[in-house]
This record gives sequence, C-alpha cells and structure tokens, in this order.
Amino acid sequence: MSILSDLRNRGLKDVLIASVDGLTGFEEAIRAAFPKTEIQRCIVHQIRNSTRFVNYKDRKEFCNDMKEIYTAPNEEAGLAALDDFEKKWGSKYSYAIKSWRINWQSLSTFFKYPPDIRWLIYTTNPIENFNRRIRKITKTKSSFPTDDSLFKILYLIVMDASEKWTMPIRDWGVILNQLMVYFKERVDVCL
Repeated sequence: MSILSDLRNRGLKDVLIASVDGLTGFEEAIRAAFPKTEIQRCIVHQIRNSTRFVNYKDRKEFCNDMKEIYTAPNEEAGLAALDDFEKKWGSKYSYAIKSWRINWQSLSTFFKYPPDIRWLIYTTNPIENFNRRIRKITKTKSSFPTDDSLFKILYLIVMDASEKWTMPIRDWGVILNQLMVYFKERVDVCL
C-alpha cells in the first residue's frame, strides 16, 4: 500500500484499469489509493489456477470448454458459458467452477470493453515480464541506503527496458479513443 500511496503523492492522479494477478490484498490496496480504478483479474492466472488439479487426459477438453467463458461477447454470455461449463465439469472439478464464481466480479470487468481494450487488460504477463527484469537486477543488492537510491535504480531499469519497447501498441489511436469514451474526463490527453 505504501508504494501506491507514494505514487499518488508523487503526482500519479488516476489509474483507469488495473490488471492484477489475484494476490491477497492487492485489489483492496489499489481501491484504497485509487478508488475509481476498475479491477481486472488476470484470465491467464485464472486458467492456470483452474487447471492445476485437472487430470491430464481431461485437460484439453476442459480448457476448450473453459475458453467459451472468457471469449464470450459479453458478460451475460460469459455467465451462460460458465453455467454450461459447470454442468459438464462441476461434479468432477468443482474447485475450478467455485474459483470462477468467487472471482467473477473481477474476472468479468473486461466484458465492459471492446476487444481492443480487452486484449490489453486480460492478462498480467507483460507486467510480470517487466517485474522479472527488475528482480534480475535488484536481487544482487542486499539493501538500499535510501528510498531515493531505490528509485534511481528503478528509473535506470525502466529507461533500459523502454529502449527495447520499440513496437507501438496495435491500434493505439482506436484504443485511446475508446478509453476517452468510457472514461471521459479521467483521460487527460494533450490535443
């Protein structure tokens, strides 16, 4: 929570959508620092969690059926697909269905948005790749003498990583326009 509060104190005004991996307390911390933020739980993590105890011989069919849930065109269709999924697999793998039901509120956030935005927020894997870069550099440091020394090394990591981010986000203009429609005054764009 202190990092989120510090970001807010340093000038980060708003977060529109946060894609999270389901760590305990993370959603609450985001909501405390940025109350208007929409939370989307990582679909890839949910799939991994759901298939963790599925028998290998059932896994392919199980995953194909589960795909109907998160590729549905809207939330109602997603819930209907979840009901069908439960009818077929509920007696054998009730834990998977229970996990989808318990987390539905944060799993279904992306249904509010068009496919271009869904594509950006359905998984935390790009963030995890970036975090892996941070850990690779900071794991050799036993401590940081000041907060500023930590922020300096993080800044250098970001600058190094951003040099490799040469690919623009596919259809960014369309996505930005969609965000401006959904979030109106919260999207601050210099035109």
